[in-house]
Amino acid sequence: MDAAGQDHLLGRRITPLTRRRLRNFRANKRGYWSLWIFLTLFILGLFAEFIANDKPLLLGFKGALYAPVFITYPETTFGGEFETEADYRDPFVAGLIRESGGWIVWPPIRYSYRTINYDLPVPAPAPPSSDNWLGTDDQGRDVVARLIYGFRISVLFGLVLTIISSVLGVFAGAVQGYFGGWTDLLFQRFIEVWSGLPTLYILIILASFVEPNFWWLLGIMLLFSWMSLVGVVRAEFLRARNFDYVRAARALGLSDAMIMYRHVLPNAMVASLTFLPFILSGSITTLTALDFLGFGLPPGSPSLGEMLQQGKANLQAPWLGITAFVMLSVMLTLLIFIFEAVRDAFDPRKGAAAGAVAAEPTQVEAKS
Repeated sequence: MDAAGQDHLLGRRITPLTRRRLRNFRANKRGYWSLWIFLTLFILGLFAEFIANDKPLLLGFKGALYAPVFITYPETTFGGEFETEADYRDPFVAGLIRESGGWIVWPPIRYSYRTINYDLPVPAPAPPSSDNWLGTDDQGRDVVARLIYGFRISVLFGLVLTIISSVLGVFAGAVQGYFGGWTDLLFQRFIEVWSGLPTLYILIILASFVEPNFWWLLGIMLLFSWMSLVGVVRAEFLRARNFDYVRAARALGLSDAMIMYRHVLPNAMVASLTFLPFILSGSITTLTALDFLGFGLPPGSPSLGEMLQQGKANLQAPWLGITAFVMLSVMLTLLIFIFEAVRDAFDPRKGAAAGAVAAEPTQVEAKS
């Protein structure tokens, strides 16, 4: 179905404004295709356990089906001696399954992010091979597996932090700009003091008391990242709060919350969306930098920053640093292109220009 057919089909379900925004988004080919590429990578990352894992996806044993990727089975289930979880990469366990006429379905990569390859032909870090496509790190862990899991955790961290901090920042900026006066003055003094706190030093100090994890880092970063959009939204609300249509809405009896949400916030969305890719990219790079310095996720967690740190410590293994650098470059570039297209989609000037062009033939026909 072509673009015209898609617009006709969508026109029955969505408003003309949303249809215009979708059309503007598709017009930016670079952002449009970047979105599909990024979504493909992100969806694959969400199902990382089915792509890179040291547990089989499915196996058959004595006529019964088992799904080790979902359920933990002890070794005694397959005729072994230990009550601990079965190591399916162990030739002894695999032999027990095959001797009983069983079968095993493995994921494409038979390594998880924490699996150590003890059968390396050379000391770790080992170079790329048919078994380890991008080699191993200095602990013998597969680089491809750690790259997939590291990409997923980086994107999830950046998206969650960006969404929550943007909501808080837009709310704070809207309240400041719309009400002004003492509300704006007190908020501004608080933000000046709060933004002066050294974020990195606070993280380093707290890391000495509490072992950092995903949610702990997210909470600490959220304390400071919400201020990124406050200034932009505040300026837009200060400018628009005295416009005629806002005064008319206030005279008609609309509540302040409804005026802020329906009439003023759409004007601030374009400026806010312009800064969103920088917040998202900054969130990902901050997590990467903290992992690189050793103050990020717990040791052993899949991390692009930890991979960069290993590349720095093992210059004789260039595949470590190059792999992490290429992944970060591609990921951040795709995000920037996507948000450029989103910014164009929400820009009212784009729609006004398109409407003017579409109206010209009608005007000419009327004159004729």
